[in-house]
Formats: sequence, structure tokens, C-alpha cells
Amino acid sequence: MSSLRIFNTLTRQPEPFQPIDPGHVRMYVCGITVYDLCHMGHARMNIAFDVVYRWLQASGYNPTYVRNITDIDDKIIRRALERGLTIRQLTDEMITAMHRDFDALGIAKPTHEPRATDYVPQMLDIIGRLEAKGLAYQAEGGDVNYAVRKFEGYGKLSGKSVDQLRAGERVAVDTGKQDPLDFVLWKSAKAEEPAEAKWASPWGEGRPGWHIECSAMSCALLGERFDIHGGGMDLQFPHHENEIAQSEGAFGHPFVNLWMHNGFLNVDNEKMSKSLGNFFTIADVLKKFDGEAIRFFMLRTHYRSPFNFSDASLDDARTAVRRLYTALDAVPADEVSIDWTTGPAADFKRAMDDDFNTPGALAVLFELANQVNRSRSGADAGLLKALGAVLGVLQQAPKAYLQAGEGLDEAFIESQIAARAAAKAARNFAEADRIRLSLTEQGIELKDSAAGTTWVRTGAKAGVKA
Repeated sequence: MSSLRIFNTLTRQPEPFQPIDPGHVRMYVCGITVYDLCHMGHARMNIAFDVVYRWLQASGYNPTYVRNITDIDDKIIRRALERGLTIRQLTDEMITAMHRDFDALGIAKPTHEPRATDYVPQMLDIIGRLEAKGLAYQAEGGDVNYAVRKFEGYGKLSGKSVDQLRAGERVAVDTGKQDPLDFVLWKSAKAEEPAEAKWASPWGEGRPGWHIECSAMSCALLGERFDIHGGGMDLQFPHHENEIAQSEGAFGHPFVNLWMHNGFLNVDNEKMSKSLGNFFTIADVLKKFDGEAIRFFMLRTHYRSPFNFSDASLDDARTAVRRLYTALDAVPADEVSIDWTTGPAADFKRAMDDDFNTPGALAVLFELANQVNRSRSGADAGLLKALGAVLGVLQQAPKAYLQAGEGLDEAFIESQIAARAAAKAARNFAEADRIRLSLTEQGIELKDSAAGTTWVRTGAKAGVKA
């Protein structure tokens, strides 16, 4: 039996993991709606499930990983019209940018990355099945809706009854719905929408609702029942609840064995999202921090726990990565095979088998780095690098990574010096020391004098900040 245990949102407890087909794991994760650049909340989710994918592979499984792309919805249509682009031009542009961001963060390519618009026939098939079973109906306006109250068990993922969910709903704006909780499966075409947003169907021209897209793509690529379905905590209800209703309603048997949801990345303890306007794009953050530091920042918190985004936390993460690379730079790493039954590798495995406990796994890396510094052993260094690879870190040439700090632009250095001065003025000496240490780790030495603070790069000309 596998020693891996995963917290199942559906049962609200950790469970021993056993795939439906021995040795083969089928996993689906809800991907990006590509109407704009990806933000750091997207990075949080995709790094979390990238680690799941990597650990399944390291554990000897053969995972089929599907991460979809939503390339048709109201926001996409609106943004394309605003920019004077076709829907395809906009989505192609955003998908290219997404791949560029994900590559910088070390996020591996999934086995399949389906676009919703390529699976409309499969969506129509599921909608037809639901209608035949009395679970779907066409409203007067032409939309086809799912009849929530006719599906027994609706609410089991969110842990609420239909009546509880109904009590929290606003009054439905769409008077064509039989119940405010009913959700759209097929949206009838609007005259002002572009032709590329319209498909023929038995219910007239239109386009799919968001929820049906994932049911169709997961079923087509993984089968009517599969092992793991994941996504952000905000998708638990209504998106994933609705996927269960659609898929189990259409096929008459359980849809997914295990549901996983990652915690939010917050700004000032509020979820980072485009709708709230409190987001930072991955591209913008990459201008100040390298992708590995960002990834490390995410790994320091368990995937189910919420945590706050801040430059200070990213700065700490960058310093931590440099500590590990410093050990690898001092001792060349041997090529090693990981023996998961003993030593640091066994400790690492124990952490990862405990619901992907990346903070525990990182603690093992730091203990191993200390051991490398003491032993000067190439085998220890090789194990540090090999275990890092499982988390998608420590694969760059150590010296190149450490010297990259010399590429920090002057504006950033001076902003850090100003922040340090402000911390000192506020008598927050711990923060001032942290900033100095961080800059030192990145190859920037500070010197204080009555005239101000000077800084110098290793082997570079000094600059001055009054």
C-alpha cells in the first residue's frame, strides 16, 4: 500500500492514496481563463499542483496530468472587443504569456493542456444526457440550465444542503431559472456577440457555460471517473460542486475519488484576485525577483494554508535559496540515486507523503545543506540537488545563480536602502538588519557613514545613496 496520504476535501480528512488503476494516476486541475496576464494567485495554484505532479512521479506513479485552458467566456469576449482583437488572437497572446511565466517559475508542462473550445461536441453530449434525464431544461430566453434540486446530493463537496445554499443566494436576475441555484449549461447567442463565440446546438446557437467545460474535458481525457481533481479553494463552490452535479448526473456514478484545494495567496489578509483589483502579475514580480525565489516563497507554506504576499517574504525566500546554492557552490555535487529508505531522503519522503508537506521537505534541505558544509561530501551535495529537483529547485549552476545578484538594478538597491533607513528611523532594527543581510546575500555590500550609505557590488564600482 502507498504511504502517501492526501487530504480529501470531499470527506474532510486525510486518506491513504490508492489510484483506481495501480501505478497510473489520473489528475485534472482547473487552469486559467486567458483574458489577461496571470497573477501571483495563479502562480500559487499552479506551483502547488506542479509539486503534486512531481511527487507522484518521484513516488513511482505514472501520472496523466490534465490542466485545462478556458478560452471562451464573457470576460474574454469583452476584452477582445475592447482591444479590437479576435477571441483567438487574444487567447493565443495570453496563452503564450502564461507559458512564459510558468516556465520562469519552473512549472512543468502537463500531459494534456486542452482548450475548452476544442471540446464543444463533448459538452453538447453531456448536456443532452442531462436533458434526457430531466436534470436540464431550456428556459424561455434560450439558455439551457441545470435543475439543481433534482440532483440528489448537491452540496456534498461544500458541505451544505441545497436549502442552506439557497439561503445565501441573491434573488436570481434571470427569471427564466426555475430556481436561483440553477446554473447555465448552454448560453444562447446574443446578437452583439462575435460569430466566433457562437456554436450550433440542438438548443440554438450559443456557447457553453463555464462549469460544463471542465466536465467535458476531464471526461474526454481521463474517463468518466478518475483519481484527483484539484484547483483553488474558491472553486470548491460553485464550480466544482457543479462539475459533480453535471458529471454524476450524466453518467450515473461517482466522478472523482479525491478532491484537492489549495489555500489563497492574500494581500493584507484578503484573497488576491483580479475582481478585487489587489493582484500582482507574475511578469511584474519577475522584474524584481527570480522565478526560483518566487517558487521557494510558495513552497514555504503548505498548499492548503493561506498566506500573505509581500516583498519582504519574497526577499527572505531569495536569501534562503542563496543559502542552499552557497552550499552547492562550495562542494561540487556528485550524481546520486535517491534511496528513500534512509537518512535525509527518508525524512523528505515522510514529509511529502504527509499531504505534500513542502515546509517539512524544505527543512530537510536546509539540514542537508548544513551537513554538506560540515562534511564537504560530494555525495551529500548530490543528494541535496537531487531532492531539490523533486520540488523544482536547485537545478541551476550554483555560481551563476549566486552571481545573478550582481544584476540587481540600481533603483531596486536604492529602494532597499531607503526602506532600511526608514526601518532604522522607526527603531525597527530587526527589519534593518534583515534588509542588510538580504543585500549581502545578493552580492551588495552596504557601508554606513555620516555622509550616508554607500553600496558596492563585488568587483563593481561603488554607488552612493545620501
